[in-house]
Amino acid sequence: MRKKLEIVCHSFMGAAMNENADMLPEGLRDRLPPQAESAAALKQICANVLAGHGYDLVSPPMVEFERSLAHRMQGVDNHAMARIVDPVSKRTMAVRSDITVQVGRVATTALADAPRPLRLSYAGQVLRLSSDQLHPERERLQIGAELIGYDNVAAAQEILRVAVEALTAAGAKAITVDLTLPDVVDTLAASAFPLSEDKVADVRRELDTKDAGGLATLGASEYLPLLYAMGGFDEAIKRLEEIDAGKSLESRISGLKAVAATLPDDVTVTLDPTERHGFEYQSWFGFTLYAAGIAGPLGRGGSYAIPDGKGGHEVAIGFSLYPDPLLAHGGIIKNEPARRLFLPLGHDPIKAQNYRDEGWRTVAALDSSHSATEAQCGHELTENGVKAVRA
Repeated sequence: MRKKLEIVCHSFMGAAMNENADMLPEGLRDRLPPQAESAAALKQICANVLAGHGYDLVSPPMVEFERSLAHRMQGVDNHAMARIVDPVSKRTMAVRSDITVQVGRVATTALADAPRPLRLSYAGQVLRLSSDQLHPERERLQIGAELIGYDNVAAAQEILRVAVEALTAAGAKAITVDLTLPDVVDTLAASAFPLSEDKVADVRRELDTKDAGGLATLGASEYLPLLYAMGGFDEAIKRLEEIDAGKSLESRISGLKAVAATLPDDVTVTLDPTERHGFEYQSWFGFTLYAAGIAGPLGRGGSYAIPDGKGGHEVAIGFSLYPDPLLAHGGIIKNEPARRLFLPLGHDPIKAQNYRDEGWRTVAALDSSHSATEAQCGHELTENGVKAVRA
Protein backbone atom coordinates (compact mmCIF):
# COMPACT_ATOMS: atom_id res chain seq x y z
CA MET A 1 0.00 0.00 0.00
CA ARG A 2 2.83 2.37 0.87
CA LYS A 3 4.60 1.65 -2.42
CA LYS A 4 1.38 2.37 -4.32
CA LEU A 5 0.96 5.66 -2.46
CA GLU A 6 4.54 6.66 -3.28
CA ILE A 7 3.91 5.95 -6.97
CA VAL A 8 0.76 8.08 -6.95
CA CYS A 9 2.53 10.96 -5.20
CA HIS A 10 5.48 10.73 -7.59
CA SER A 11 3.13 10.81 -10.58
CA PHE A 12 1.32 13.87 -9.21
CA MET A 13 4.59 15.71 -8.57
CA GLY A 14 5.83 14.80 -12.02
CA ALA A 15 2.68 16.18 -13.62
CA ALA A 16 3.01 19.37 -11.59
CA MET A 17 6.64 19.81 -12.66
CA ASN A 18 5.70 19.31 -16.31
CA GLU A 19 2.92 21.89 -16.11
CA ASN A 20 3.57 25.19 -17.89
CA ALA A 21 4.90 27.51 -15.20
CA ASP A 22 3.45 30.52 -17.04
CA MET A 23 -0.09 29.16 -17.19
CA LEU A 24 -2.72 31.46 -15.67
CA PRO A 25 -5.40 30.17 -13.28
CA GLU A 26 -8.69 29.18 -14.88
CA GLY A 27 -10.96 32.15 -15.54
CA LEU A 28 -8.12 34.71 -15.62
CA ARG A 29 -6.49 36.25 -18.68
CA ASP A 30 -3.97 38.77 -19.98
CA ARG A 31 -5.23 41.71 -22.00
CA LEU A 32 -2.90 42.36 -24.95
CA PRO A 33 -2.67 45.33 -27.31
CA PRO A 34 -5.01 46.76 -28.47
CA GLN A 35 -7.61 45.11 -26.16
CA ALA A 36 -5.91 46.45 -23.04
CA GLU A 37 -6.18 49.99 -24.38
CA SER A 38 -9.80 49.37 -25.31
CA ALA A 39 -10.52 48.24 -21.74
CA ALA A 40 -8.88 51.37 -20.33
CA ALA A 41 -10.80 53.58 -22.76
CA LEU A 42 -14.09 51.89 -21.92
CA LYS A 43 -13.47 52.43 -18.21
CA GLN A 44 -12.66 56.10 -18.77
CA ILE A 45 -15.66 56.68 -21.04
CA CYS A 46 -18.06 55.32 -18.44
CA ALA A 47 -16.31 57.23 -15.64
CA ASN A 48 -16.68 60.47 -17.62
CA VAL A 49 -20.43 59.90 -17.99
CA LEU A 50 -20.84 59.33 -14.26
CA ALA A 51 -18.70 62.36 -13.39
CA GLY A 52 -20.78 64.44 -15.79
CA HIS A 53 -23.86 63.67 -13.69
CA GLY A 54 -22.20 64.72 -10.44
CA TYR A 55 -21.04 61.30 -9.18
CA ASP A 56 -17.73 61.63 -7.35
CA LEU A 57 -15.21 58.83 -7.77
CA VAL A 58 -14.15 56.65 -4.84
CA SER A 59 -11.57 53.88 -5.00
CA PRO A 60 -11.77 51.25 -2.22
CA PRO A 61 -8.95 48.71 -1.84
CA MET A 62 -8.98 45.34 -3.59
CA VAL A 63 -8.68 43.54 -0.23
CA GLU A 64 -10.46 44.09 3.08
CA PHE A 65 -10.95 42.13 6.24
CA GLU A 66 -13.41 39.35 5.52
CA ARG A 67 -15.68 40.26 8.42
CA SER A 68 -16.16 43.82 7.13
CA LEU A 69 -17.11 42.65 3.64
CA ALA A 70 -19.22 39.67 4.64
CA HIS A 71 -21.55 41.38 7.11
CA ARG A 72 -22.45 44.04 4.55
CA MET A 73 -23.17 41.72 1.65
CA GLN A 74 -26.87 41.06 2.38
CA GLY A 75 -27.87 38.64 -0.34
CA VAL A 76 -24.55 38.71 -2.20
CA ASP A 77 -22.81 35.32 -2.11
CA ASN A 78 -19.89 35.86 0.25
CA HIS A 79 -18.69 32.32 -0.50
CA ALA A 80 -17.57 33.70 -3.87
CA MET A 81 -14.76 35.67 -2.21
CA ALA A 82 -11.16 34.48 -2.31
CA ARG A 83 -9.59 34.61 1.14
CA ILE A 84 -6.06 35.11 2.42
CA VAL A 85 -4.50 35.64 5.85
CA ASP A 86 -3.08 39.07 6.65
CA PRO A 87 0.54 38.44 7.77
CA VAL A 88 0.42 41.60 9.91
CA SER A 89 -2.82 41.18 11.90
CA LYS A 90 -3.19 37.40 11.35
CA ARG A 91 -6.86 38.08 10.50
CA THR A 92 -8.61 36.66 7.46
CA MET A 93 -8.85 39.05 4.52
CA ALA A 94 -10.96 38.68 1.37
CA VAL A 95 -10.48 39.86 -2.19
CA ARG A 96 -13.59 41.82 -3.16
CA SER A 97 -16.15 40.17 -5.42
CA ASP A 98 -18.37 43.27 -5.42
CA ILE A 99 -17.51 46.95 -5.01
CA THR A 100 -21.03 48.10 -4.09
CA VAL A 101 -20.69 46.91 -0.50
CA GLN A 102 -17.39 48.77 -0.18
CA VAL A 103 -19.01 52.00 -1.34
CA GLY A 104 -21.69 51.44 1.29
CA ARG A 105 -19.00 51.16 3.96
CA VAL A 106 -17.35 54.38 2.76
CA ALA A 107 -20.72 56.20 2.73
CA THR A 108 -21.64 55.20 6.28
CA THR A 109 -18.19 55.69 7.83
CA ALA A 110 -15.77 58.17 6.25
CA LEU A 111 -18.61 60.06 4.50
CA ALA A 112 -21.29 59.58 7.15
CA ASP A 113 -21.54 63.32 7.74
CA ALA A 114 -21.48 64.33 4.06
CA PRO A 115 -24.66 66.01 2.78
CA ARG A 116 -27.32 63.77 1.23
CA PRO A 117 -28.04 62.85 -1.45
CA LEU A 118 -24.50 61.51 -1.73
CA ARG A 119 -23.51 60.58 -5.28
CA LEU A 120 -20.54 58.21 -5.56
CA SER A 121 -19.07 56.31 -8.51
CA TYR A 122 -16.44 53.59 -8.81
CA ALA A 123 -14.58 51.51 -11.38
CA GLY A 124 -12.30 48.58 -10.70
CA GLN A 125 -11.62 44.87 -10.96
CA VAL A 126 -13.43 42.27 -8.88
CA LEU A 127 -12.54 38.62 -8.39
CA ARG A 128 -14.75 35.60 -7.85
CA LEU A 129 -13.42 32.45 -6.23
CA SER A 130 -14.92 30.24 -8.93
CA SER A 131 -16.58 30.58 -12.32
CA ASP A 132 -19.65 29.03 -13.91
CA GLN A 133 -20.91 28.33 -17.42
CA LEU A 134 -22.74 31.65 -17.64
CA HIS A 135 -19.77 33.65 -16.31
CA PRO A 136 -16.56 31.70 -17.08
CA GLU A 137 -14.40 34.71 -16.21
CA ARG A 138 -13.37 35.05 -12.57
CA GLU A 139 -11.94 38.56 -12.86
CA ARG A 140 -14.03 41.31 -14.43
CA LEU A 141 -14.43 45.06 -14.54
CA GLN A 142 -17.21 46.52 -12.40
CA ILE A 143 -18.30 50.13 -12.98
CA GLY A 144 -21.13 51.72 -11.07
CA ALA A 145 -22.81 54.59 -9.30
CA GLU A 146 -24.64 54.84 -5.99
CA LEU A 147 -27.10 57.56 -5.00
CA ILE A 148 -27.21 57.41 -1.21
CA GLY A 149 -29.85 58.90 1.06
CA TYR A 150 -32.76 58.68 -1.40
CA ASP A 151 -34.64 55.83 -3.08
CA ASN A 152 -37.70 57.66 -4.45
CA VAL A 153 -38.97 57.75 -8.03
CA ALA A 154 -36.79 60.72 -8.97
CA ALA A 155 -33.70 58.85 -7.76
CA ALA A 156 -34.75 55.75 -9.72
CA GLN A 157 -35.26 57.83 -12.86
CA GLU A 158 -31.83 59.43 -12.54
CA ILE A 159 -29.89 56.27 -11.78
CA LEU A 160 -31.43 54.32 -14.66
CA ARG A 161 -30.90 57.11 -17.18
CA VAL A 162 -27.25 57.42 -16.13
CA ALA A 163 -26.73 53.66 -16.45
CA VAL A 164 -28.23 53.63 -19.96
CA GLU A 165 -26.16 56.66 -20.98
CA ALA A 166 -22.94 55.02 -19.75
CA LEU A 167 -23.61 51.82 -21.67
CA THR A 168 -24.52 53.76 -24.81
CA ALA A 169 -21.30 55.76 -24.57
CA ALA A 170 -19.38 52.49 -24.17
CA GLY A 171 -20.79 51.22 -27.47
CA ALA A 172 -23.80 49.12 -26.43
CA LYS A 173 -26.49 48.90 -29.11
CA ALA A 174 -30.25 48.38 -28.87
CA ILE A 175 -30.37 48.44 -25.07
CA THR A 176 -33.18 46.65 -23.24
CA VAL A 177 -34.15 47.51 -19.65
CA ASP A 178 -36.00 44.77 -17.75
CA LEU A 179 -37.77 46.19 -14.69
CA THR A 180 -38.71 44.20 -11.61
CA LEU A 181 -40.28 44.59 -8.15
CA PRO A 182 -37.99 42.59 -5.84
CA ASP A 183 -40.26 42.90 -2.77
CA VAL A 184 -43.58 42.23 -4.55
CA VAL A 185 -44.23 39.00 -2.62
CA ASP A 186 -43.49 40.62 0.74
CA THR A 187 -45.77 43.55 -0.15
CA LEU A 188 -48.70 41.34 -1.16
CA ALA A 189 -48.17 38.86 1.67
CA ALA A 190 -48.38 41.67 4.22
CA SER A 191 -51.88 42.75 3.20
CA ALA A 192 -53.72 41.82 0.01
CA PHE A 193 -52.68 38.14 -0.26
CA PRO A 194 -51.69 37.10 3.28
CA LEU A 195 -49.12 34.34 3.73
CA SER A 196 -47.69 32.77 6.83
CA GLU A 197 -44.07 33.70 7.36
CA ASP A 198 -42.85 30.17 6.63
CA LYS A 199 -44.68 30.11 3.27
CA VAL A 200 -43.29 33.37 1.85
CA ALA A 201 -40.00 31.77 0.81
CA ASP A 202 -41.87 28.87 -0.85
CA VAL A 203 -44.00 31.25 -2.91
CA ARG A 204 -40.90 33.21 -3.92
CA ARG A 205 -39.27 29.96 -5.05
CA GLU A 206 -42.23 28.93 -7.23
CA LEU A 207 -42.39 32.40 -8.78
CA ASP A 208 -38.64 32.29 -9.45
CA THR A 209 -39.11 29.05 -11.38
CA LYS A 210 -42.35 30.29 -13.01
CA ASP A 211 -44.12 27.19 -11.66
CA ALA A 212 -47.89 27.75 -11.77
CA GLY A 213 -48.56 24.22 -10.54
CA GLY A 214 -46.29 24.73 -7.56
CA LEU A 215 -48.18 27.86 -6.55
CA ALA A 216 -51.50 26.01 -6.74
CA THR A 217 -50.10 23.19 -4.61
CA LEU A 218 -49.04 25.74 -1.99
CA GLY A 219 -52.55 27.18 -1.92
CA ALA A 220 -51.23 30.48 -3.27
CA SER A 221 -53.24 30.69 -6.50
CA GLU A 222 -53.85 34.41 -5.98
CA TYR A 223 -50.18 34.89 -6.91
CA LEU A 224 -50.61 33.19 -10.30
CA PRO A 225 -51.43 36.40 -12.24
CA LEU A 226 -47.94 37.69 -11.43
CA LEU A 227 -46.55 35.03 -13.78
CA TYR A 228 -48.42 36.57 -16.68
CA ALA A 229 -47.64 40.21 -15.90
CA MET A 230 -44.36 40.02 -17.79
CA GLY A 231 -43.10 40.90 -21.25
CA GLY A 232 -43.27 44.21 -23.10
CA PHE A 233 -43.74 46.98 -20.56
CA ASP A 234 -47.01 48.51 -21.80
CA GLU A 235 -48.91 45.22 -21.89
CA ALA A 236 -47.27 43.77 -18.77
CA ILE A 237 -47.99 46.81 -16.62
CA LYS A 238 -51.66 46.64 -17.65
CA ARG A 239 -51.83 43.02 -16.50
CA LEU A 240 -50.15 43.99 -13.24
CA GLU A 241 -52.73 46.74 -12.72
CA GLU A 242 -55.53 44.22 -13.23
CA ILE A 243 -54.42 42.17 -10.24
CA ASP A 244 -56.87 42.88 -7.42
CA ALA A 245 -54.43 43.65 -4.63
CA GLY A 246 -56.37 46.26 -2.69
CA LYS A 247 -54.16 49.02 -4.17
CA SER A 248 -51.16 47.62 -2.30
CA LEU A 249 -49.16 47.77 -5.54
CA GLU A 250 -50.51 51.14 -6.66
CA SER A 251 -47.48 53.23 -5.66
CA ARG A 252 -45.04 50.73 -7.16
CA ILE A 253 -46.93 50.56 -10.45
CA SER A 254 -47.02 54.35 -10.58
CA GLY A 255 -43.29 54.45 -9.90
CA LEU A 256 -42.50 51.96 -12.66
CA LYS A 257 -44.54 53.97 -15.16
CA ALA A 258 -42.74 57.17 -14.22
CA VAL A 259 -39.33 55.51 -14.54
CA ALA A 260 -40.11 53.92 -17.92
CA ALA A 261 -41.48 57.20 -19.30
CA THR A 262 -38.12 58.99 -18.88
CA LEU A 263 -36.04 56.49 -20.89
CA PRO A 264 -34.93 57.30 -24.46
CA ASP A 265 -37.29 56.16 -27.23
CA ASP A 266 -34.71 53.75 -28.66
CA VAL A 267 -34.52 51.79 -25.38
CA THR A 268 -36.76 48.72 -25.12
CA VAL A 269 -38.48 48.36 -21.75
CA THR A 270 -39.79 45.06 -20.40
CA LEU A 271 -41.27 43.99 -17.07
CA ASP A 272 -40.90 40.87 -14.96
CA PRO A 273 -42.24 41.80 -11.50
CA THR A 274 -41.21 38.55 -9.81
CA GLU A 275 -37.63 38.31 -11.10
CA ARG A 276 -35.30 38.04 -8.10
CA HIS A 277 -32.07 36.55 -9.43
CA GLY A 278 -29.42 39.13 -8.58
CA PHE A 279 -31.94 41.25 -6.65
CA GLU A 280 -31.91 39.41 -3.33
CA TYR A 281 -30.94 42.55 -1.40
CA GLN A 282 -32.98 45.07 -3.42
CA SER A 283 -36.17 46.66 -2.08
CA TRP A 284 -39.01 48.17 -4.16
CA PHE A 285 -37.27 48.66 -7.53
CA GLY A 286 -34.79 46.77 -9.66
CA PHE A 287 -33.61 46.56 -13.26
CA THR A 288 -31.38 44.51 -15.55
CA LEU A 289 -29.60 45.89 -18.62
CA TYR A 290 -29.11 44.01 -21.88
CA ALA A 291 -27.78 44.95 -25.32
CA ALA A 292 -28.03 43.50 -28.81
CA GLY A 293 -25.42 40.88 -29.64
CA ILE A 294 -24.38 40.35 -26.00
CA ALA A 295 -25.29 37.12 -24.24
CA GLY A 296 -26.45 37.77 -20.69
CA PRO A 297 -26.85 41.02 -18.77
CA LEU A 298 -24.41 43.93 -18.91
CA GLY A 299 -25.53 45.30 -15.56
CA ARG A 300 -28.08 45.43 -12.76
CA GLY A 301 -29.34 48.01 -10.33
CA GLY A 302 -32.09 49.06 -7.98
CA SER A 303 -33.00 50.34 -4.53
CA TYR A 304 -31.58 48.85 -1.34
CA ALA A 305 -30.56 49.61 2.25
CA ILE A 306 -27.02 50.08 3.54
CA PRO A 307 -26.22 48.88 7.09
CA ASP A 308 -24.91 51.87 9.03
CA GLY A 309 -22.94 49.76 11.52
CA LYS A 310 -25.13 50.97 14.38
CA GLY A 311 -28.07 48.62 13.91
CA GLY A 312 -29.82 50.92 11.45
CA HIS A 313 -29.91 51.35 7.68
CA GLU A 314 -29.68 54.09 5.09
CA VAL A 315 -31.64 53.95 1.83
CA ALA A 316 -29.81 54.05 -1.48
CA ILE A 317 -30.26 53.30 -5.15
CA GLY A 318 -27.58 52.43 -7.67
CA PHE A 319 -26.28 50.19 -10.43
CA SER A 320 -23.31 48.04 -11.39
CA LEU A 321 -22.16 47.52 -14.98
CA TYR A 322 -20.00 44.62 -16.16
CA PRO A 323 -19.04 45.87 -19.65
CA ASP A 324 -16.23 43.44 -20.53
CA PRO A 325 -18.44 41.58 -23.08
CA LEU A 326 -18.54 44.77 -25.17
CA LEU A 327 -14.78 44.41 -25.71
CA ALA A 328 -15.20 40.82 -26.91
CA HIS A 329 -17.30 42.25 -29.74
CA GLY A 330 -14.50 44.52 -30.93
CA GLY A 331 -15.58 47.70 -29.19
CA ILE A 332 -13.37 50.74 -28.59
CA ILE A 333 -10.21 49.72 -30.46
CA LYS A 334 -8.00 52.83 -30.21
CA ASN A 335 -4.62 51.66 -31.46
CA GLU A 336 -5.20 52.42 -35.17
CA PRO A 337 -2.09 52.70 -37.40
CA ALA A 338 -3.50 55.84 -39.09
CA ARG A 339 -2.76 57.88 -35.95
CA ARG A 340 0.66 56.36 -35.25
CA LEU A 341 3.54 58.60 -36.28
CA PHE A 342 7.03 57.19 -36.82
CA LEU A 343 9.90 59.38 -35.58
CA PRO A 344 13.25 58.73 -37.32
CA LEU A 345 16.62 59.07 -35.61
CA GLY A 346 17.56 62.69 -35.01
CA HIS A 347 13.97 63.97 -35.17
CA ASP A 348 13.01 67.32 -33.66
CA PRO A 349 11.60 66.51 -30.16
CA ILE A 350 9.64 69.79 -30.03
CA LYS A 351 7.84 68.97 -33.27
CA ALA A 352 7.19 65.44 -31.99
CA GLN A 353 5.63 66.85 -28.80
CA ASN A 354 3.45 69.18 -30.84
CA TYR A 355 2.08 66.20 -32.77
CA ARG A 356 1.42 64.32 -29.54
CA ASP A 357 -0.47 67.34 -28.26
CA GLU A 358 -2.64 67.09 -31.39
CA GLY A 359 -3.51 63.49 -30.57
CA TRP A 360 -0.88 61.57 -32.51
CA ARG A 361 0.82 58.54 -31.00
CA THR A 362 4.52 58.69 -31.75
CA VAL A 363 6.93 55.75 -32.02
CA ALA A 364 10.62 56.69 -32.06
CA ALA A 365 13.36 54.78 -33.90
CA LEU A 366 16.14 53.42 -31.73
CA ASP A 367 18.58 52.71 -34.56
CA SER A 368 18.85 53.35 -38.30
CA SER A 369 17.33 49.99 -39.22
CA HIS A 370 13.93 50.80 -37.70
CA SER A 371 11.14 51.69 -40.12
CA ALA A 372 7.59 53.04 -39.99
CA THR A 373 6.24 49.77 -41.39
CA GLU A 374 7.87 47.68 -38.69
CA ALA A 375 6.57 50.08 -36.06
CA GLN A 376 3.04 49.68 -37.48
CA CYS A 377 2.80 53.40 -38.16
CA GLY A 378 0.62 54.87 -40.87
CA HIS A 379 2.67 58.09 -41.03
CA GLU A 380 6.27 59.20 -40.75
CA LEU A 381 7.77 62.51 -39.61
CA THR A 382 10.03 64.05 -42.27
CA GLU A 383 11.80 67.39 -42.68
CA ASN A 384 8.76 68.58 -44.64
CA GLY A 385 6.22 67.43 -42.08
CA VAL A 386 4.08 64.31 -41.80
CA LYS A 387 4.04 61.88 -44.73
CA ALA A 388 1.69 58.93 -45.17
CA VAL A 389 3.40 55.54 -45.33
CA ARG A 390 2.43 53.34 -48.25
CA ALA A 391 1.15 49.93 -47.27
